[in-house]
Amino acid sequence: MEVSVREHAVFQRDGNDLYCEVPVRFSQAALGADIIVPTLGGEALIKVPLETQTGKLFRLRGKGVKSVRAHAPGDLLCRVVVETPVNLTARQRELLKDFEATFDGEHGARHSPRSSGLWTASRRSGTG
Repeated sequence: MEVSVREHAVFQRDGNDLYCEVPVRFSQAALGADIIVPTLGGEALIKVPLETQTGKLFRLRGKGVKSVRAHAPGDLLCRVVVETPVNLTARQRELLKDFEATFDGEHGARHSPRSSGLWTASRRSGTG
């Protein structure tokens, strides 16, 4: 007997584990937030900690697929994707400009872990 598994709109399967991407707003990632995520059995809560970066994986044990051969279900792994806001109001744009102005000079690099590493690696290789 052969079983065919269709693709799902939200989840990708790897064995008994499921993967999904969880979009979060910039402010939620920076300040921390409780996020509701879908599971096969309904919904679950993820506590996104302060200063979470895109790509962070959260494991929800036992929220994956239960195999007919295995006793325990797999896990659900949720990858955070920080979304850039769109359709901003004039007030939101102004607030973001004010916020961006606080990152002037060398002090701004310490708040951007990935981009500061990019420039450091570039300087070491002699390309920057």
